[in-house]
Amino acid sequence: MEILQMQSEALLHRERPVFRRYLFDQIHWESRLIGVKGARGTGKTTMLLQWLSSLNMEQRERAYFSLDDIFFLEHSLKDTLVQFYLNGGKVVVLDEVHKYPNWSTEIKNVHDFYPDLKIVFTGSSIIDLSKQQGDLSRRVVMYELAGMSYREYLSLRFNNNLPTTTLEELTSGEQGFYKTLPSDFRPLVFFQDYLKIGYYPFLLEEPETCHLRLNQLIRTIVEFDMSEMKEFDIRNAKKMLQLMHVIAQQVPFKPNISELALKTGIHRNTLNHYLQFLEQAKLISLLFTAGISVSILQKPDKIYLQNTTLAYHLGGSQTQIGNVRETFFYSQVSPLAKVQLPPKGDFLVDAKWVFEVGGKHKTRKQIEGIENSFVVKDDIERGIGNSIPLWAFGFLY
Repeated sequence: MEILQMQSEALLHRERPVFRRYLFDQIHWESRLIGVKGARGTGKTTMLLQWLSSLNMEQRERAYFSLDDIFFLEHSLKDTLVQFYLNGGKVVVLDEVHKYPNWSTEIKNVHDFYPDLKIVFTGSSIIDLSKQQGDLSRRVVMYELAGMSYREYLSLRFNNNLPTTTLEELTSGEQGFYKTLPSDFRPLVFFQDYLKIGYYPFLLEEPETCHLRLNQLIRTIVEFDMSEMKEFDIRNAKKMLQLMHVIAQQVPFKPNISELALKTGIHRNTLNHYLQFLEQAKLISLLFTAGISVSILQKPDKIYLQNTTLAYHLGGSQTQIGNVRETFFYSQVSPLAKVQLPPKGDFLVDAKWVFEVGGKHKTRKQIEGIENSFVVKDDIERGIGNSIPLWAFGFLY
């Protein structure tokens, strides 16, 4: 226990960037039990260490424990938390909770019997509270952290504080958002850099090794994180990685399940389940037609890689700019709104707006006559009328 707390304090005293992820200011930190889930590599740990180190507390009152520490192979989480509390502990951050068996039951027990102890935990995006043994759904305030937006990428890289916008503002046809930006701001200068390496904060630490680190990220998610899914057979991890590469060569596309099954060796009856697993792990995004009830057995109408960094990494020289544009739009809008496939156009958002995504010469031909429809154009700095610059959707959070 003493070693755990020494490790915790050493981490908390490390120098960290001033930059904070968007979710930091949205979390109600006063809640007694807080959960933060999200894809691996999006900065959950750094964000919680920033918060924990900002607390004006003595060493014995706060702690950070990672549940993939070998300490928890032989020690109970519940017993550790109780001992921490009895020694004067008030706030504890538990990282990687999905690495510990029965984590939800033990957290529930401690939460119920020690009301003075605040618990904040992080876990993989695959966490589904409804499928955990301990019923935390009525107790925990749950948040999900998406990857970095274009705005956040600029903030981290250049230590600036650019404003956010909303879908309502972008679709209003007014110029208010653009007027809030610095007069010398040129949104396209670093846009391509973001598309290639900007989604995951850790890649900015060593851009030269991003290819290797992304490979490691994908393998870790598939071979370790996804093993926590009860329905996933870890023996099929190699086939899952193969499926990722097959998808990367074709996205965005309307999947032929029989053809995908043939190329990957995954039985067609389980392929839809595996696509759902990859979406839960935030490696791909599935798009379904509006107005149709979605079930796990339903074939998606379109498949995308989850973000443009993955698209460039896995697609290589075959990465198409049209795919990148649509992937960027989907990845930036989906954390805040429901995105579906409309009868005409590329995306229907919140059953209200229809968007057609393309280059600067894109016309309204595909969405002509559709109410609340907009053309999203790459390679333009400002929006005019029903045309909105693609980069602006990277300022939603």
